[in-house]
Amino acid sequence: MQPGQDHPGSPPHTGHRLAPASPWPVRSAQLLEASFRLCTERLHDPLRASVNQFAQQLFDQADRAHSPFEQQRLMNCREQLLQQLGVLEARCFAEIRQRFEHIGMLPAPASTAASNDWHELALVDPAEQELATTLDQIGSRGESLHSEALHNLGYRLAVLVAAPPLEGESLPVSPQMLIRAFHAATLPLQLSLDDQVQLLRSADRNLIRVLAPIYAAANTALCNAGILPQLRSAPFLRHATPRPQLPAATAAEPQMAPAGVPGPAPATAPASAPIEVLESLRDLLAQRRATDLRGSGGPGNLTAHAASTEELQGALGALQQHLAQVTDRASRELRSAARLHEELVAQLNAGKSADAPRTQLSSEQGDTVELVANLFEQLASQLHRGGSAKSLLGGLQLPVLRMAVADQGFFEQRSHPARQLLDTVATAADEWLDGTDDDANRLLASKLEQLVTRASDEPPSSSLYAVLLADIEHQVALLNRKAQAAERRHVEAAEGRERLEQARRRAQELMTARFADIPPRGLLRALLDRAWSDVLAITLLRHGEDSDAFAVQLAITDQLLGRLPITDRTQLQHDVEAGLQQIGMHTEEALQVAQRLLGAPEITAAGARQTSTPDLTQRLRQRQRLGESAGVDAAVVPLFATAANEPALPHEATVGERLRGLPFGTWLEFDGVAGEAPTRRKLAWYSPMSGRCLLLTRRGQRAGETSLSELAHEIACGRVREVPAERESLLDRAWRSLTTLLRQAPEAAQDASQAVRR
Repeated sequence: MQPGQDHPGSPPHTGHRLAPASPWPVRSAQLLEASFRLCTERLHDPLRASVNQFAQQLFDQADRAHSPFEQQRLMNCREQLLQQLGVLEARCFAEIRQRFEHIGMLPAPASTAASNDWHELALVDPAEQELATTLDQIGSRGESLHSEALHNLGYRLAVLVAAPPLEGESLPVSPQMLIRAFHAATLPLQLSLDDQVQLLRSADRNLIRVLAPIYAAANTALCNAGILPQLRSAPFLRHATPRPQLPAATAAEPQMAPAGVPGPAPATAPASAPIEVLESLRDLLAQRRATDLRGSGGPGNLTAHAASTEELQGALGALQQHLAQVTDRASRELRSAARLHEELVAQLNAGKSADAPRTQLSSEQGDTVELVANLFEQLASQLHRGGSAKSLLGGLQLPVLRMAVADQGFFEQRSHPARQLLDTVATAADEWLDGTDDDANRLLASKLEQLVTRASDEPPSSSLYAVLLADIEHQVALLNRKAQAAERRHVEAAEGRERLEQARRRAQELMTARFADIPPRGLLRALLDRAWSDVLAITLLRHGEDSDAFAVQLAITDQLLGRLPITDRTQLQHDVEAGLQQIGMHTEEALQVAQRLLGAPEITAAGARQTSTPDLTQRLRQRQRLGESAGVDAAVVPLFATAANEPALPHEATVGERLRGLPFGTWLEFDGVAGEAPTRRKLAWYSPMSGRCLLLTRRGQRAGETSLSELAHEIACGRVREVPAERESLLDRAWRSLTTLLRQAPEAAQDASQAVRR
């Protein structure tokens, strides 16, 4: 396509011509218009691929979501995103159009007021900071990846508008501008900050990294039109500054840093340097040893032979076999770093004579053992259940250590199969193994034990852990789906009972107003109080108070009370029978009540005894009402039996207001009874009108019955606590705790040393 020509099949949003902010020469306008059309037409597919991949990620997250409300939020977000795809694309191209229309123009000078805002400080939300960092990183990586093509395109477009060479923010289709235009186009969707970051990363993969053909086509079109055809890229003219490299000796000896002097903060690791995370952790370990006042981290036997990777793997395998023979499942325990180090050295030197050279762990091997042991300790401290979860962690400690020794990517890659498996197993055991003896609990426990056994028996490899991860994720997904289905049933039932109660209350108000004029007695009173009020309530629910169906039922009520004349007694009898059958009354019983109530002749089978009016009245008064489920309600005991006997606390009302603002799905932690461990229950639903609460277990079963007022009293007393939503996984929290612990140790030791000197 030559510049100045319309591209066939261009999207409809590129149909309007550019409206430059300042006049362009005719030829420049034609070439810029053609460049804009070429870029936007070729950006069509990458934009849609970015959104579609993110929509698929939302679907996968919804499938794995623990909460039905989170699942519904993700599905709603996905549906909104797909519905707004065309609008999003149009907004993105409108941003690019605006950049083209202002090409070559200097940015507006900052106002004086804005320049004086440097002294105003404000707290930064970590999620917002991550969003801003993600935008900068994607733009910077894209410009580095396409630097040569951007250099040529920036010069050629600058010639058209008589401006200095365009780059970065001044180039309309630079990666920096494209990712920001894409982000600006998604803002009206009001996605969460985490979802925005995830969408930007999808755009990085599907849009920014595939810009090379677009830049090549734009350069070729301009070159064919005679715009700087002899231009050649000169990378040394660019303003990019190469990242300084550490000297080899410095990088090789991080342990030589002076005691008590923290090293430089690690920079963001590029994809080509995966070793930086492990080295940073080893630096922290070295600093802790260097500042340890007790000298426990001093140098070991320098004449000892360092074990090879094969020797260490053999010692780990032998230690695994030994522990499998002497330890049963119930007595598994996590081993400390010192104990693991001691046992491995013993295995490495097993069978050697006393005068034979000793084999020790190398510095790197010792650091790996210590880091994995400390990671498991931090992971165990994050569990809110004991027993089964810690036993499973004890069984996985050596297999994961073998994987970390064999593959240093375990420390570098968040998506490493061994890390994901460790996180999934710990989370599943902590959340789902509740100690009960039901089928679901036994099945999951058996599956987890099989997984630990297979990880211990087979050689460590990423493929093995990927298979084990897929197996346990499938099992946890089944549990989640069952729990979500059970939760939906309970929530729908609770909402249905609440709506029925409101409708019954309104029906009772209408009935009470009629009773004030004409108070009924006997069978009619029992019918209207117990059965017919339910008929009015269910009609109100189905059709509404202003409907013709509800007006008919009120007219039947008025005829029974004598407020309206009975024009057709047979029709009235049929209407009463039909209404009673709607609420579950048997046909024969409904017929008897209608006949006796209206004085119609009763037709009974030969030899059958007719029911007397007092008997019918008594049966109506004892009849179970619509929506009542005595069997289920009796099994759900009140959670707080003693709350009614305790005085109200001053801040109880404030707690109640806070409760009414909590979203459905909030987790609460209840103190255990008689020394038992605390339990967690989900506040799946509550009624703002009646104050009823629905509390469920992790498996979606009803855990008890209470009200918002009772719950507020227990929270005010400190016996119930809200569990804050965790943005990080169990393993991520353990990593963060481990890093914090390593950083704090040298500082604490240095403070202690200064105190001793004083």
